[in-house]
Amino acid sequence: MKAPLNPLLGKLAAYLQEKANRQREAAVRSGRPVYDFGIGDPREPTPEFIRKALRDAVPEVSQYPSISGTPAVRKAVAGYLQRRFSLALDPDTEILPCAGAKEALFHLPLMALNPDRPLCWYPDPAYPVYERAILFARGTPRTYSLVAQRAFLPDLDAISPDDWRRTSIWFDCYPHNPTGAGAPRSHHEKLLAIAREHGFVVVCDEPYVDLYVGAPPHSALQIGSRENLLAIHSLSKRSGMTGYRSGFIAGDPALIAALREGRANFGVASQSFVLAAAIAAWNDDAHVEERRKVFADKRAVLLTHLKKLGLSVGGDGAFYLWVHVPSGFTSESYAAKLAEKNILVVPGNSFGPSGEGFIRLAMVPTLADCKAAIEVWPDKTTA
Repeated sequence: MKAPLNPLLGKLAAYLQEKANRQREAAVRSGRPVYDFGIGDPREPTPEFIRKALRDAVPEVSQYPSISGTPAVRKAVAGYLQRRFSLALDPDTEILPCAGAKEALFHLPLMALNPDRPLCWYPDPAYPVYERAILFARGTPRTYSLVAQRAFLPDLDAISPDDWRRTSIWFDCYPHNPTGAGAPRSHHEKLLAIAREHGFVVVCDEPYVDLYVGAPPHSALQIGSRENLLAIHSLSKRSGMTGYRSGFIAGDPALIAALREGRANFGVASQSFVLAAAIAAWNDDAHVEERRKVFADKRAVLLTHLKKLGLSVGGDGAFYLWVHVPSGFTSESYAAKLAEKNILVVPGNSFGPSGEGFIRLAMVPTLADCKAAIEVWPDKTTA
């Protein structure tokens, strides 16, 4: 008799990143150039001073790390929040390191989901980890739709007071993945007021807040009290450290204390040498400015070409382009057409039903590869 595994494993579709990896492997086998706009894993080298900080910190004796990180990394994060957002957070009570945003998001419902309040909300379209985190924690997932007609913002008034009272967690993400849309401060003011009225946790996923075009996005941490609020940041895109798996959680001291206690069970404490690299990264803003320009340059090249083809783009983020597919195409069929030219994108419906009719491009190929991709981009814009 075979062991009965968690039935969720059979019900969930293949994870987005693994599907993209298989598509890339097939494209590489063709022997032709591959232009991979799929997974958001930038090609630019991690800055040398960050790599050096990691190498220099590898200890002779390896010991278990603390879930709280080190005082130095929490101080570096506090310094970043002060410089970037004019915030004063207590490094000891309001900041907690994590092994990247995905890890923190996935584990959070295991601690913040109250069985008496099973509802957990996440956007449609969205990064897949929100729904899967809710399901594995045995919560009840609910989506809120983000559409172009509402500038990819949720209709908070459409949710009943009864549902708010049954809510444990609201996952929020701005600048948004996949649309690249931003949110005004009024959105977070209203959302946080509702959370404090009805008593649920707002989790603001903010890994793209330093990659922008135009005015710098705000953080939800800037909106009044931090009660019932957690913000999650990552060095993956900001500093080109996707493989380092490093970020932080910040916000309500009571929630941070509960997470510190709960997360000690999971074995996710960051290694001391990764924290040394994180300290170097959070203490420096110059390399982020350089990366922001690189992504903006790529975006401008692609945006100009897409507009020549008559394709409209939703959202205004620097890292993603959320592109309306041409007339007669579905998200899947247009992605397949591009794949014939080894231009790899993610169909919008991979992020949820509201993503149908779009494809997502991540600004990860080099600028030279972006220019090469538009040379082979199919001109036909009707099916």
